[in-house]
Amino acid sequence: MAVSADLSKYLDKDYESSDLKDVLAAPVSALAGVTEDDAEALRKAFKIKTVGELGKNKFFLAAQAMLALSK
Repeated sequence: MAVSADLSKYLDKDYESSDLKDVLAAPVSALAGVTEDDAEALRKAFKIKTVGELGKNKFFLAAQAMLALSK
């Protein structure tokens, strides 16, 4: 079964029409509101370079899990 979602509101204009595989491989700055400076800070602090790496980072996943448990 094919699944689709409109992710454009979460992406920088240059990435709005990209497929999910390309978005996950894109730099973190492909996310709407994330600047090049923000992306550099994530790279320095957590060695995160791509959207996919951000999504599977253990610290971000732990924070999401704790937030979900608090509800």
